[in-house]
Amino acid sequence: QVQLVESGGGLVQPGGSLRLSCAAPGSTISINAMGWYRQAPGKQRELVAAITSTGSTNYADSVKGRFTISRDNAKNTVYLQMNSLKSEDTAVYYCNPPRGWLDGSYFYGDFSSWGQGTQVTVSS
Repeated sequence: QVQLVESGGGLVQPGGSLRLSCAAPGSTISINAMGWYRQAPGKQRELVAAITSTGSTNYADSVKGRFTISRDNAKNTVYLQMNSLKSEDTAVYYCNPPRGWLDGSYFYGDFSSWGQGTQVTVSS
């Protein structure tokens, strides 16, 4: 299975920005659709953004207009730019191929092992 490594999280004030990165050392993810998930304390993990191998994107309503998913296939990395952060965005963020419904599209991704994730805390 592909090893996925997330980074870029941290503590940020409401209204601030962060950029998360997802790398796959030793593997190639450029041919796969990739997604960003998050899991808040006491809640189920949810898919919030997805990008296909050709660059088409989908977003959960809760992040639409604030988050942008992108990929650099040359660097084998997927990003999540998060702007206008809110306290409800606080969660551990993970990357993995998308699976399930998102913004009217159904994704059939095959999960790789979950990485450790990266903590995002939005607080004043």
